[in-house]
Amino acid sequence: MAAAMPLALFVLLLPGPGGWCLAEPQRDSLREELVITPLPSGDVAATFQFRTRWDSELQREGVSHYRLFPKALGQLIAKYSLRELHLSFTQGFWRTRYWGPPFLQAPSDTDHYFLRYAVLPREVVCTENLTPWKKLLPCSSKAGLSVLLKADRLFHTSYHSQAVHIRPVCRNARCTSISWELRQTLSVVFDAFITGQGKKDWSLFRMFSRTLTEPCPLASESRVYVDITNYNQDNETLEVNPAPTTTYQDVILGTRKTYAVYDLLDTAMIHNSRNLNIQLKWKRPPENEFPPGPFLHAQRYVSGYGLQKGELSTLLYNTHPYRAFPVLLLDTVPWYLRLYVHTLTITSKGKDNKPSYIHYQPAQDRLQPHLLEMLIQLPANSVTKVSIQFERALLKWTEYTPDPNHGFYVSPSVLSALVPSMVAAKPVDWEESPLFNSLFPVSDGSNYFVRLYTEPLLVNLPTPDFSMPYNVICLTCTVVAVCYGSFYNLLTRTFHIEEPRTGGLAKRLANFIRRIRGVPPL
Repeated sequence: MAAAMPLALFVLLLPGPGGWCLAEPQRDSLREELVITPLPSGDVAATFQFRTRWDSELQREGVSHYRLFPKALGQLIAKYSLRELHLSFTQGFWRTRYWGPPFLQAPSDTDHYFLRYAVLPREVVCTENLTPWKKLLPCSSKAGLSVLLKADRLFHTSYHSQAVHIRPVCRNARCTSISWELRQTLSVVFDAFITGQGKKDWSLFRMFSRTLTEPCPLASESRVYVDITNYNQDNETLEVNPAPTTTYQDVILGTRKTYAVYDLLDTAMIHNSRNLNIQLKWKRPPENEFPPGPFLHAQRYVSGYGLQKGELSTLLYNTHPYRAFPVLLLDTVPWYLRLYVHTLTITSKGKDNKPSYIHYQPAQDRLQPHLLEMLIQLPANSVTKVSIQFERALLKWTEYTPDPNHGFYVSPSVLSALVPSMVAAKPVDWEESPLFNSLFPVSDGSNYFVRLYTEPLLVNLPTPDFSMPYNVICLTCTVVAVCYGSFYNLLTRTFHIEEPRTGGLAKRLANFIRRIRGVPPL
């Protein structure tokens, strides 16, 4: 009996069919990436991307175990049959004219589109939005590139935008099976020119107050890309320290770019110095201090006087010297700005520009905003002006914000276009190329897709004098208090008749003297 017990235990511990050696491969993966781009204005842009991909059809399979993909988002996809979701929080405005086209453009507010498009132009972005965003990362903020996400440094920047993008991705050409991709992005712009005492030098520690100490153990790829396009090896205009693992060249946003690549999964990269603090120093100013601006940028403003009527104007700039291209313009205007569609005018080079496509959906009071969508052809080297007049509505007194005199925000316009490229791009394998390369899909190599947002507008509405109710309330309360006090005293006070009392010894003596004198008594 004693000998049978070890044998039974041994049999129970034997692996079943399939064995331990045939363990199922992981169907999810994590790639993280940081792109650092010195801007022409002296600022430095840093773009984080964390991509989690899961080869699972969540809407068909009953999934109960989550490894890298957040369970909260996975349950959302399965329960509501989610097709696609994009949510972004942005503080500040990306200055396309001076900073160039961004990697990840977003409006200066909160926007999301889940079968619908919505914008909250006045939503404030703060630490409470960053903390749950970091908790969605497999390594949270403990290891990898996420250790640089320090709140007090990220929110003291000229521009800050964080986003969550969920979409299905086809696994094969016929798309018979799909994978779910979660892409978390964060873009910030540091004013390194001021913090560097008039120099364009920067480092990871100067920007984030931290350095990279170890890669995320769950990541299959963890890299840092530094834009060194202006680097001239012969003249040595700038110095990058430490030396990169390798370099990467590609056509990004129509121009050829060169990036220094730092692979955090390379053990020699971090273990030699126990941390990685990338530094860039300019030995002398670059020859081309202000490179040519982007071919497409836009500007929006409101004009007019008084509080009855006004005009919304959008300027579309095509700075390409000889090529024209179409732009899709999308505008959502609140219902309390009543648009006059017959006043819509589009002019280019002093001539009317008839749109190729136009769609307008009128607003409904307190239900939905105006929707205006147009396809406009922008001539080469031109400025196209799109303007429309509106009338301000009078809101109910309960619909005004606590500070109505500050004004009401109007969401920015959205521009989508295929912009001509200066350098022909070649088709690439998206799985093998960097993550930021997949943000600019190209059709024939001569164009690249760009989506831009204009500035949000601040419009004043007819506002009643909210001090008058306060004055009326004070006056009414005073009158009521005085009247009520008087009536209350009359109704509750008791009156008594006081009987005259006989006087004392002095009075009796006085009356005695008065009788002697023949005078009536007191």
